[in-house]
This record gives sequence, C-alpha cells and structure tokens, in this order.
Amino acid sequence: MNPVPDRAAAAALGAALRALDYDGDTVTDLIGDEVAGEREEIVAAERRLSESPVEAAIRLLYLQLPVPEGRIDSGTAEALLTLGLASRRAGELVPHARIVAVDDTLLASDGFTRDADDPPDYVATYTPTARTCDLLTPRPRCRRALDVGTGSGIHALLAAAHAKHVVATDVNPRALAYTELNAALNGLDNIECRRGSFFEPAGDETFDLITCNAPFVISPEQRWSYRDSAFHGDDLTAHVVREASAHLADGGYAALLGSWLIVDEDGPEDRPAAWVKETGCDAWILTSIESDALEHASSWNSSFFADADTYASVLEQWTRYLRDLGASGVGEGAILLHRRKGKATLRVDEIDEDTLEDADAQIRRAFSNRRSTKDLLDVQLARAMPLRVERTLGKNKAEIVLDGGTCSILPTTAEGAALVERLDGKATLRRLRADKRAVELCRELAELGALTIRD
Repeated sequence: MNPVPDRAAAAALGAALRALDYDGDTVTDLIGDEVAGEREEIVAAERRLSESPVEAAIRLLYLQLPVPEGRIDSGTAEALLTLGLASRRAGELVPHARIVAVDDTLLASDGFTRDADDPPDYVATYTPTARTCDLLTPRPRCRRALDVGTGSGIHALLAAAHAKHVVATDVNPRALAYTELNAALNGLDNIECRRGSFFEPAGDETFDLITCNAPFVISPEQRWSYRDSAFHGDDLTAHVVREASAHLADGGYAALLGSWLIVDEDGPEDRPAAWVKETGCDAWILTSIESDALEHASSWNSSFFADADTYASVLEQWTRYLRDLGASGVGEGAILLHRRKGKATLRVDEIDEDTLEDADAQIRRAFSNRRSTKDLLDVQLARAMPLRVERTLGKNKAEIVLDGGTCSILPTTAEGAALVERLDGKATLRRLRADKRAVELCRELAELGALTIRD
C-alpha cells in the first residue's frame, strides 16, 4: 500500500502520537531494546505491553501487529487510514507502515524488512547506516541544505531543524511520498521534495550542507533501490563525491556515506583519497568496514542463507564481480567535505559505528583546526571534549580515549597522557616542555577535533 502525503492527516497523527508520549524513551521503557523484526522478538515485546492507549499505538505502529479498532482513538485511526499507513479488516486496524522515534523526530517508513521479499521500491527506516550519517553530519545554522537519495527523509528532517530550506531528492516516488508525509508528521514546512536521480534535481544550485546516504553497495545486481545502484563498481561513490563538491557553497559541509574498491591492500583508501583530492575541499575519510570479497558478499545477502543453493549462487556471482573488477575487498564509511579557500587537506581515520556518538561539534572543530596545527608550540591548547586516560599498570603506556563523538583511541606514553591532562587553554606546549612525541600527540588530538586552539 502506498503512503498518501496528506498534510492535514499527517499533522493530526503527529499531534496525537506526541500527546501519547509515543517516543523512543517510552518505547524502550515499555518493551526494552530495539526490535529488528524477528518473530520471537515481536512476540516477547508484545507480552510486555498492557492496555493503555500508548501501548496500543506501540503494538500497531512499532511492532506492526493488528489492533482492535476500538483501542485506537477515532481521530488517530482516521488519520492512519487517510495516510495509507493502516487499513480496516474485520474490526481491526492492520498496519502497513512503521513509525519510530529518532530523538524528537517521528519517522514513518515501510515496515520490518522481509529480506528477499521486499519490493524494489521498499523504503527503509532509521537503519544503522542512517544513524552513522546522522551522527557524522556537521550541523551549523545555515541557509540551504540538500539531502540526496532521501529515502524516508530522515536526513532532510534532521537538517530542517537548523537549515532555513531543505531540498530532498530521490528517484523513488514512494520515498518522496514518505518524506512529504514525515515533514507534516513533524510540523515542518521548509522541506521541498524533488524527484530525480541523485543530484540532477538540484541543477546548478549550491548548498551549505549536503547529506547523502545513497544506495552505495558495490553489487552486480539492481534488486532494491535503497541498496543497489545502476553504477559500475564504486563509480557511484566517486560520482557522489564529485557532484557534492560541485554543489557545495563556500564554507559548506558534506556528509557522504559510500563504499569503494580495495585494489591495493597496502592502500585501502587510495581510491576515495584520489576522488577527494580532485574536489579542492578539505576532506576526512572515516572508514568503518574493510571486508574481503566473500565477507562483503555474505554480509549483504544473508537473507538468502536459508536457501543453500540460492545463497551459494549469489555468493559466487558477487565474488566473481569483485574479482573481475580487480578488487580484493571493499571499504565502507563516511567521506566528509568542507569547502573553503586555501590548499586542501586530507585525513584518513577508522571509526567503530557501534561506539559512535554525535560528532557534530568535534567535526567542525577538526576542520577548523586543520590549518592551525603546523606550529603548536606557542599556541594555547585546551581540551574541547571529555578525554579519558587509560594507563597500563607497571608500563610506560597509556591510551587517550575521546569520550564522545568518534570515540577515537590514541596510544601514548604515561608522560604524554599526563601532559594532555594539563591542557587548560592557558599554558603553551613550549612552557609545558613538551617533547616531540607529545607535540605530535597534541597535533593528532587537534586534528581529531578533541582540542581547541587559541592563538
């Protein structure tokens, strides 16, 4: 069933759900951790619920279970029917979509994935990659933002909180319908949906913020619009990087998720590094996954595991595809761009998506610090975020852990850790008698956005 982006009905539904305190905290308090859609998870979660109005809404819209129509407020029921998010059957409301809360944002999308049975135009919810893109997006107050391949519209919705106008593009009309519905569900009137492929609907316009969680999987198939593209190999990510830089206004940021072929195992990020060097932008490549051909194929085709013959055939098809491309594996992660005048810089780091936290402020500091780290001896440095020091007893070893943001870990010595603990924005490294290793440690921390540089 296709969603119907009726603004009045969506606004009424959003107001009704908020009046019930239908949010992430309530859902977690009542049924526990995130439910991914496995039948046993749904059954166990449903048994935790009683008969209150919000629990009826959770059954219907979060767990996607039919609910007797009388247990849902009549106005809410009519809104759901009008929007195509539910239908009537034998006195029950039957859900056709799922609504989750992402912090304060209500997000409607297609329901739990049915894996191989999902339709080609399936619209996913707040996925792990969507979360990664969210947490790695710089969020300055700005005039115009662009979300490319918007899907459910989550990144357009989040950008709308700090951008005056947001353009959301997608080739999938069902995705744009959900985006329009979600904008109204959250009371937003500054999101403009445009249908088309990637950056084409943006023409020659420029934007202060660009986000893109595109169907970046390197795949020999075109099975699902949210996963597979018509591009060859990793050409899609190269295209997104090139087009994002062309549409980025001076001072603007881009947060792009993508994947790339690993042709040289000694230089796994060589290909994205070459792409960003052509943009003229400062860049930060944050690698989250490096997998060999078989790992890549199996991770994206687990839905076929129950059918041994199909699974084996798909694995052979995918690994042969990568082999023919001359690749030993695939890298995935985020590519962050910042356009400003001067010689462009590039940094490459690894991240763990499971420990990642909101990195907005850290990322903006990191880019700001890039061109101020040449000579750190006579500037004042201050810790800009919580830094946890973990020392190894009996050894001159320690680790500095960024307690937030990218949660990066830097190995150092006990002396280096002690010096970092003294950075309060007053003394300089020269006055603290920092040795060469300590200076390099501070340079790393500054370029990671963990320190503030004060001239």
